[in-house]
Order: sequence, then structure tokens, then C-alpha cells
Amino acid sequence: MIFEKHIGDYIVFAEDSIINALRKISDNKSRIVFSVTEKGILEGVLTDGDFRRWLVNQQTIDLNQPVKTISNKNFKSASVDEEQSKLETYFSSEIEFVPLLDHRGHLVAIASQKPATIQIGNFTIDETSPTFVIAEIGMNHNGSLELAKKLIDQAIESGANCAKFQMRSLESLYRNAGNAHDASEDLGSQYNLDLLSRFQLTPEEMFTAFDYCQQQGILPLCTPWDLQSLAWLEEYGMPAYKVGSADLTNHDLLAAVAKTGKPLICSTGMSTEAEIEESVTLLKRLGAMYVLLHCNSTYPAPFKDVNLNYLERLNEIGDCPVGYSGHERGFHVAVGAVAKGAKVIEKHFTLDKFMEGRDHKVSLLPEEFRAMVEGIRQVEQGLGNTTERQISQGELMNRETLAKSLVIDRELAPGEVITAEMIDIKSPGRGLQPNRKAELIGHRANRHFQAGDFFFPSDLLEAQVQARNYKFNRPWGLPVRYHDFEALLGMSNPDFLEFHLSYKDLEEEIGRIFERSYDLGLVVHSPELFSGDHILDLCSLDWEYRQHSIQELQRVIEVTRSLQPYFHKATRPYIVTNVGGFTTDTPLPLSQRRQRYDLLLDSLSRLDSLEEVEILPQTMPPFPWQFGGQRYHNLFVNPTEIVEFCQDNGYRICLDLSHSKLACNQQKLSFQDFVDQVGAYTAHLHIADSEGVDGEGLQVGEGEIDFPALLENLDKAAPPASFIPEIWQGHKNEGEGFWIALERLEQDWE
Repeated sequence: MIFEKHIGDYIVFAEDSIINALRKISDNKSRIVFSVTEKGILEGVLTDGDFRRWLVNQQTIDLNQPVKTISNKNFKSASVDEEQSKLETYFSSEIEFVPLLDHRGHLVAIASQKPATIQIGNFTIDETSPTFVIAEIGMNHNGSLELAKKLIDQAIESGANCAKFQMRSLESLYRNAGNAHDASEDLGSQYNLDLLSRFQLTPEEMFTAFDYCQQQGILPLCTPWDLQSLAWLEEYGMPAYKVGSADLTNHDLLAAVAKTGKPLICSTGMSTEAEIEESVTLLKRLGAMYVLLHCNSTYPAPFKDVNLNYLERLNEIGDCPVGYSGHERGFHVAVGAVAKGAKVIEKHFTLDKFMEGRDHKVSLLPEEFRAMVEGIRQVEQGLGNTTERQISQGELMNRETLAKSLVIDRELAPGEVITAEMIDIKSPGRGLQPNRKAELIGHRANRHFQAGDFFFPSDLLEAQVQARNYKFNRPWGLPVRYHDFEALLGMSNPDFLEFHLSYKDLEEEIGRIFERSYDLGLVVHSPELFSGDHILDLCSLDWEYRQHSIQELQRVIEVTRSLQPYFHKATRPYIVTNVGGFTTDTPLPLSQRRQRYDLLLDSLSRLDSLEEVEILPQTMPPFPWQFGGQRYHNLFVNPTEIVEFCQDNGYRICLDLSHSKLACNQQKLSFQDFVDQVGAYTAHLHIADSEGVDGEGLQVGEGEIDFPALLENLDKAAPPASFIPEIWQGHKNEGEGFWIALERLEQDWE
């Protein structure tokens, strides 16, 4: 149960208008407000359900009348001094909030059942949230505000979500009022007092540091070591508090912090399980929102004493989110804690491990902290979920290459029965998987088979989709290879063909492939992979590598010029290309992306015959699958950067809708806004569905794209752009995937 004492977001005055009450209900996201008199006496409750019930009974709607005229007077309330055990009985499926009143009927707090999430500033802590990473600056500023600011800056650069400090009033904290020269103190206390007396920041300096955090965009938090420090921090307006291990058993301070109504993060070092349970009981009785951090308070902590498995037990004891505050060497244990369920990670942070002070020696340097954060984020992605296992897009690609398929060993006519003797198992895995052999046996063929043909999932159906002529209000084409374009062309009526070339295709003699010319347009899709495992990258920082890429793209231009005479409607053929700019380990920051765009322009300027072809950089997904593995793409992913590049340099693009929807998902951008922004610079479209951040090339209607809305948007944003259905492996089984996509697109584009 939670006791909310900061109730301003839940209160309206009885004379306020209904419309103002509705605004407050919308803002507090709790679907409820409490109506009070000018003296603060609770007079009624209004939920969104109450409002709807009132609304349906009205002949005319007046939202400017006082909220007291419609507030529910039949509400459940309790005394602010009510025993928690009795208060818990008030909740039900209908009652989520109970107003708590003083003896005069004033609303002083609101009790609610324990929420599934804890909110600290802009950060949410729950089962699915990213790990909240705290850079524990503590006293590592060594009394210097200037150093504190440098630590804050480096914490931000290192990926921390929070910069945390410690505050003490030595006079109220120590029995000798913080006298560092007290000879009666033990050696350890003398050492500690000496450091604290020299390395404290004043409250005003601390507040300046907190302000600096907020100005720089990082959340400030602080550990109060005494009641006076808590009072100072409350005066400042701290959004949450960290309770150190030393104070978990200090129930006076723990209760005072809990009574602020702010979320608490409590370390459990130096406490027995019984003491932890005792403190949890106190926190629950006070209705606190809290996180428990597993911790071993030795500096440095031996690895054998860390016991990350205790996180599971701590979660049971606290019935709350848990985390880890580490004092061991390095950062690998902290990363491992995330895999064990830690939703908060706290590690000490310094710029120099050899500075004076105990904490510096167990602190992480900025580069170490950055590596820890990167490890945490990688583990978070790697944890996944416990739902049914699905094959990833990368695995599907590798299964095509590495797995095996069912193939037929003879010619077979439609209607004839498939028998076990006809079926072989061969590589690669382009067809039906071997485990489905039994399903095929006894099935009648729904098409004509040649010996060596793959079986496909559609061969288990009674009939297959049939290619036909299609009609669209813009030019459309088919993605083809040299070996299959004639067959696919004979089945439908495309306006152009888009040849997807391999590097081997660049070596073919064009005259041996084409025996006649065609009344069609022409698009060429450049290879990404070239001989010698060279991946095209016109933005490489390595000049020799980039020069090689320029030479390879020049070869593609020459091949396109050779193809053009065979296509009568090809005036200036498009060459669609992935221009490069990918990285293997981490995405590039904006400054480095701009550098890569400049290198791209330089590379393009070195190409010949550009007046005869038009190079169309392709929009890219954030995590492209290249040859069985995932990389990071950096260029032509963000719409603002795409528009800037096209505007400044006169280029147009190939808008790959599947790629760009993935980019929008990853960047949390509106897909409609993306299309609106880049539409004016779009010459050509690749159309396919997508899912998540790396599920590309899906069949139309089988992913996340709302195609009716998208196609309507394209008619406004990019009306003249041509398109192809870019379905992954759509060419299999005589273009089956393309025909399905065209059927659906024609229907949606009516």
C-alpha cells in the first residue's frame, strides 16, 4: 500500500468547473480527483466512470458548472491514523484509492494499492523498464564544487541516469559534533572524520551541484545521513532519496525519509535478513515506495562475498523492485546483477582512483563506467522474455543458407499424389523444412514440378496464388535476377524491372543474357557484397577501402549503362544502393554521422557518367542483417538528416518502407511524419512490412504497418514515386511472395 501525501495533482475545489476536473483527471493519469471545500474538507469524489454515468443522463451538456454538482458523495474514506491492516480491507476491484482524513474531515493523504511501477523523476522502475544506473559520486568531489561538476559531466558522458551525492551535518550526526581532532575517537572514526571535515560541500554548494545536474540533463539524488540533512534536501525539493546501508536499521531516519512521500532506494549492506525484514515492515506500514539494493559493504568487496543469488530472496522479502550497489573491483558483477533481476545499479564514480579518500579506490573511471553501462544495455536486450521462442530475422536468413529442404526427385503433374519415394532432403534451406515431410506424403500436387524443385509451404494448400496483371496509379515493377526475369515477366505486366545484382553478375556478358529488348523501364539495385568480402562503404574513414568502394560502384554504373539499351523506357535508370556508414559495435553520434555524410558526398563526386544514371541512396534500418549477422546503421536512418542531405545536395532517395518503419520504432518517431518529411525527395519505393526494430521484409499485412493509411499518405507525400514489392524471399516458388503482396497492395490502394 502507498500513502500519497503530495496530493495537489488529485485535488479540485468544489466550485471548480467540471472541465477543469476532467483536465486534472487526464493529467494525473489515475482516473480520479477529490473535490474539497475552500477549507480543505472532502465533499465528493469524481472518477472518469462517474463522469460517463452522469454524461449519458444529460439532455444538454454544461461542463462549466461546479464539479460539486456531479461529484459522488457516496465514497469510502478512512482516518489518517487508521491501522494499515484494516485499511487494506477497504480496497476492492471498484475501490483503488481511499482518501485519508484528519479528525476535522480535511483531506490530508490518499492511500492506494501498491503500484506496479516506481517513478523517480522521468524514470520508471518496474519489471520491464531499463535498468536505472546511478553514478555514486558520494564524497569523491573531495570538497571541490568544480570537481563535482566535472564528475557530473563525465557521468553523463558515461551513460549514467543519475548522479548521486551524500550530505551530512557533522554537528548533528556525530556525538562529538564532528570534531576531527577528538583524540578519544577510534582510529577508523578519526580517519573518517578527518576526511569529512575537509571534503564536505556546504549545503549551498550541494544545491548548486544539483542545479547543475538538472541543467545538464541528469537526475540528481542524494543520501541524507541525518535529520538535518534531510530537512535541507526537502527544502531543495529532492525527487527521491537514497538510504545508505548504515541507516537501514536507523528507524527514526528511515521513517522520516519515508514520511516525505518520496520514493526510496535502500541499500541493505551490513544488515542481517531479520533486520532487513524489520525495516521492510516499517516501510510497508508507512506506505513507502521503495527499492531494495543488495550490497556488501566492504571496500573492495571480495567476489566470493557478493552472492548475487540473494537478489531473488531480497525480492521476496521486500515485495518490491531490487537492485545492486557494488563495491567490488571492476564492473562485471554489476552487469551480471542485471541478469539476476536488478533494476537499479549503483557504482562509485571517480576521475582518479589515487585521490585521497576511501571510495576512490573502489570507484569506476569514466571509461569503465561507460563499458559497464554498455554491458548492462546489452544484457537487457539479451534477456528477452519467456514467451514462445520465435526465429529471429537473422536466423531465418541463415536457415536459408545453412539448413536443409524437401525437394522432389522427378517431374510431377498437377493432381498427382506426392509419395515418400519422391522426396529427398537437400541443402540449402530455401524450401519446406525436413520435419514437414509427413505432411507432404499423400498430398496432391497443386502445380507442375520439375526434378530438383523445392517444396514450399503453399504446396500443402489446395491451390496457390496465381500471378495476373495488376493496375496501380503509379509505375510498379518486379525485383528480378538475370536467371528469373523472363519467367516472372511472362506472368504479369510490370512497368519496369529492378535487377538485384550480385558481384558475380557484374562479370556477365550482357549480350549473352538478353536476346531481345523490352518496352519497359529499368532500375538496378547495386550489390552490397563484392569479391574478397568487400562490403560497399562510400563513407569509410579508410581511404583505400573507400576508394575500392567507389571503383566497385563505378562498375555497377557501367553495367547499368550496358543494360539500358535493352529497355526502351529507361531514360536515366535509377541505381539503388546502400551507401555504407555501418558500424559493428555501437551506433555513431551525430558529429560522426555528419562526417560520414561528407565522405559520402566526396565519394559520389568521384563517380563518372552520373548524368546517365541517378544514384538513389536507400533508407536503412537501424540494425541491418548483413550476411547472417547484425550491424548498426547510421546514415539514411533519421528523417531530418535525410531531408538535410537531399535539400543541400540535390539527391533523391529510395524509400524502403520496411527499413524506415523499423527506424521509427527504434527512434520512437511517427512513421507518418517520417514519410511526410522524406516524401518530397523520394523517387522510388521498396514496399514490405516490418516488425519491431529488425524484422524487415515481411509480407504486406503481416507486420506492424497500417497499409491503407500508409498508401493514402504516400499518395500525398510521394505521388510520382515508382515501387516494387520488396518481400524477403518473395521470388521463391515462381515469385509467390511478390504476387501475394501485389494482390494486397492493389486492394488497399483502391
